[in-house]
Amino acid sequence: MNIQVLDVFDPLWSKILQNLRHDFYHLPEYLALEAKRMKAVAEAMLIQDDEKIFFFPYLLRQCDDAFPEDLKASEIFDVLSPYGYPGILLNEAGVENFEFIHYAMLQVTQKFKDRRICSAFLRLHPILNNRFDEIYRLPAYKIHSETIAIDLKLTESEIWHQTRPEHRTKINKSKRYGFVAKIAPLNQYLLDFIDIYVETMARVGASPAYYFSREYFLDFVEALKQHLHLCTVELDSQVVCAGLFTECCGIVQYHLGGTRSEFLKFSPSTLMFDHVRYWAKERGNEIFHLGGGVGGAKDSLHHFKAGFSRQRYNFPLIRLITDEKTYMYLVNLRAKLLNLQVNQLLKTEFFPVYRSLSV
Repeated sequence: MNIQVLDVFDPLWSKILQNLRHDFYHLPEYLALEAKRMKAVAEAMLIQDDEKIFFFPYLLRQCDDAFPEDLKASEIFDVLSPYGYPGILLNEAGVENFEFIHYAMLQVTQKFKDRRICSAFLRLHPILNNRFDEIYRLPAYKIHSETIAIDLKLTESEIWHQTRPEHRTKINKSKRYGFVAKIAPLNQYLLDFIDIYVETMARVGASPAYYFSREYFLDFVEALKQHLHLCTVELDSQVVCAGLFTECCGIVQYHLGGTRSEFLKFSPSTLMFDHVRYWAKERGNEIFHLGGGVGGAKDSLHHFKAGFSRQRYNFPLIRLITDEKTYMYLVNLRAKLLNLQVNQLLKTEFFPVYRSLSV
C-alpha cells in the first residue's frame, strides 16, 4: 500500500482526479483558495493499493491560533474540510472493497498522529459518499443533516411534476410579470452578484462564516474557470436575483446566491432554480444538488429547496480524534479559558471541542 501526502502544486493531484468522479471541492485550485481564506495549508492524502484508490483533500491548521500566545499549543495541528461538500473519493475498485477502506482510514489516523495532527473534522459529499454509512460504521461517523437534489435523468415533465404546486405558481407568475432568468457572463455580472449576496447576508443576519470578500469572489472565479456559472434573474434590465452554480463530472451544485430585498415578494429565486435545472439537464448533467438548510437545519431555506424535488441525501460528517492525549491536553486548556469543568465542555456538539468559544 502506497501512501502520499500531496500539496496543491503536485501534478499528481490533478492527474488522480482525471480517474475519479469528483466535484469542484476536490480541485487543487479550490483547496488553495480555501487555504488562503482559512490561513491554513492545503493538502490531499492519496492511498493506493494495486488498482484501488482512496483520495481526499483537506486543510491543515496550527492549533496555536485558537489559544492565547502564553499557552503552549504550538506544533500541534488539526485538519478540517474546505467549505462545502468535499469528502473522500474512491475509484470503482476501492468503493467495492470495505476492507481497503477501513484500512485506509486507519492509515489516515496513524499518518495524522505521526504528524502531531490531533483531530480531523471531515465533511463528506452527499452524492459521492452516499454509501459510506454502509462501509464506515464507527462512532466518528455521523449523519449531520439532509440535503435536496434534483434527478436530471428524469424527463422535463417528471421534474416539473415533482415541483411543489406553490413553486409552480410562482414560476408561472414571475414569467408573466416579465422576470427573465438566464445564464449570464461572469465578467459582466459578478459585481451585481456580489452586491446582491452581501445585501442578502445582511438581511438574514448571517454568521461571519457566510461573508466573503470581493477579492475572494474574484479569486473563486479564477480558480474554478469553466466549472463556474452565474444565473441571474432580471426585471426591466435590472438584476434582482443571482446565484453561483458549479458544474463538475455531471454534478451541478448551488453554491451561493441572493435576492434584492425589494423583490422578495416575487420570489425570483424560484424562477432561477427552475431555469438552472433545465439548463443543467440540457447540458447532459445527471444531478443538481441544492444543498440543505442553514447549518444543516430543517429551516425555511430547507423547506424552499425541498419544493423542487423528492430526492433526498444524507450529509455525513467524520469527527476523528487521532491523538487522544494531545486532544485532551487542548481540551483542558480550553476548559480553563472558559472557566468550565472538562466534562461540561465535552458535552458540547462542537468539534473539535478545544476550538469552542462557549457551551
